[in-house]
Amino acid sequence: MDYSFYQHYWWFLVSLLGGILVFLLFVQGGQSLIYALGGKKEEDLNRLVGSLSKKWELTFTTLVTFGAGFFASFPLFYSTSFGGAYWVWMLILFSFVLQAVSYEFISKKGNFLGKNTYKAFLFLNGLLGPILLGAAVSTLFYGAEFIINKENLIGAKPVISSWQNPWHGLEAVANPWNVILGLAIFFLARCLGSLYFINQIDKDTVRKKSRKQLLINAIGFLVAFLPYLIHLLLKNGMTEDPATGIISVESFKYWHNLLAIPWALPLLLIGVVLVLYGFGRSIFQTKYTKGIWFAGIGTILVVTILLLIAGYNHTVYYPSLSDMQSSLTIANSSSSLFTLKAMSIVSLFIPVVIAYIWYVWRALDKK
Repeated sequence: MDYSFYQHYWWFLVSLLGGILVFLLFVQGGQSLIYALGGKKEEDLNRLVGSLSKKWELTFTTLVTFGAGFFASFPLFYSTSFGGAYWVWMLILFSFVLQAVSYEFISKKGNFLGKNTYKAFLFLNGLLGPILLGAAVSTLFYGAEFIINKENLIGAKPVISSWQNPWHGLEAVANPWNVILGLAIFFLARCLGSLYFINQIDKDTVRKKSRKQLLINAIGFLVAFLPYLIHLLLKNGMTEDPATGIISVESFKYWHNLLAIPWALPLLLIGVVLVLYGFGRSIFQTKYTKGIWFAGIGTILVVTILLLIAGYNHTVYYPSLSDMQSSLTIANSSSSLFTLKAMSIVSLFIPVVIAYIWYVWRALDKK
């Protein structure tokens, strides 16, 4: 268990947490559907929001855990991305703060904003959250404009990272592929939200509308995600020479990574099949309500594998568009060996946390 082992171990954990987070974005997807499914009926709107209110903390907690794990194990990414692309991250955090405030006060008597305002906030989080997260994650493949200079540590101003444009993350929308992944995550979240309501809301009108929304958003998801995946596997990537640390361009890098990791391509294909199975059976079988589990597990597998190939096999996981040699890899951006070892001991409790999430989910569904 050398330094490289712990670096790869933590990249795996971060990737897995990312996959779980995207699955749990069904809460945001459900929030973006409350008006489409509930219409003007106050009873249906309250039922939809009430069902999501039992699960939203799981998504919020996973988001915080994902960010904390990523930034603690790879702090140079934290200082570069949060210190440079802060407008994107601030918008993401603001949308999730709106969500937390809304669930806290929406049912309390005497709140001066009223229920409708908080429902609008929930819809806004459901709209912005997945799109912004998708666009931010896409920069791990398509890069950003920053420069790293570790020699600054010994200077009067120990600032390692510097952003090279005044937009501070908002420029990500200039790359259409970042926007496409953001839209793909948005449509996926709405699909998972529809599947969640089909599973949770025992009302024929809501389930009928949910299946219709599932079909519409599944088409949107496939139209956005399939071109993105194909382009990603065919595009050039960046690789680091493990002996010299020099970074260079490699054609078909992400496709090569899928082939270099024996279990990556099979798991990716299994994940895709599970997602399509969950969508298809839920759309065409009106009595079927378990699609959320097949599509959810498939989502976790697909997202985990995509994040793994972003960093494994000496791959640059955060390319610099300003200076290739400033690009980040899991080898040049991780915490110290001591820190990774200490964190690895804590990570042994992750199965306990997953079991707790499952227990809480089941316990809340009984009420």
